[in-house]
Amino acid sequence: MTSKYPEIQGGGSLILAWQVRNKKILVVGGGEVAAGRIVNVLNADAKVTVVSPRAGLNDEVAYRVDQKQVEHIDRKFEPSDLDGVDMVLAAVDDPEASTQIYKLCKEKRIPANIADVPPECDFYFGSVYRDGPLQIMVSTNGNGPKMANIVKKRIAASLPSNMGAAIQKVGALRKKLRKVAPLPEEGPKRMQWMSKVCEKWSLDELCSMTDEDMDTLLEFYKPGTVPTLAEVRLYEPGGVYEGPFLI
Repeated sequence: MTSKYPEIQGGGSLILAWQVRNKKILVVGGGEVAAGRIVNVLNADAKVTVVSPRAGLNDEVAYRVDQKQVEHIDRKFEPSDLDGVDMVLAAVDDPEASTQIYKLCKEKRIPANIADVPPECDFYFGSVYRDGPLQIMVSTNGNGPKMANIVKKRIAASLPSNMGAAIQKVGALRKKLRKVAPLPEEGPKRMQWMSKVCEKWSLDELCSMTDEDMDTLLEFYKPGTVPTLAEVRLYEPGGVYEGPFLI
């Protein structure tokens, strides 16, 4: 018998957009893998501390240190480094040291990722495509990082070049809408109306939307209608909107 509900597929991960703004993240190691981890968490506005002897830093990590984008502790990891830390990213070529770090994190209930050791990871890093506010992560749940990168590139190649810009404009419109209709009970109506805008307007139209266009468009929120961009630009305050015509 076929179920009308989604089939459960075990073995996956709960993929989330983890907000780490201003969180304290410790990166242990200073090589190529650590460099990639640092970029990921700096892009998420975290406060990053790198623990590694200066001699072990590659050029990119040394650049982050010199530019004061991260704090640097010039020595090997010590257990006291975990004090006050919200997350740990270990990327060292020492399996014994990596396991020690993971065990200490488990004791202190600090989420940790031990590079290239899936059993010692509370979460994985996927292959990420970024276009402004748009982020798409592909995860193979630790099975094939290179395959994740291949899939990511194929997805990115299929997306319109203006997708990120369109999303940015939609985000600005949503902020304005919340000011127009701030009450919690307006939530479902806000979501439905925004969905109509995204479905009716093309990406190019969303990208070309100005602040003035947004303010005019918001006048149609209360009646729950969505005019075209052309109609928005022809609209005069006090006019009446009926179907595809402004009178």
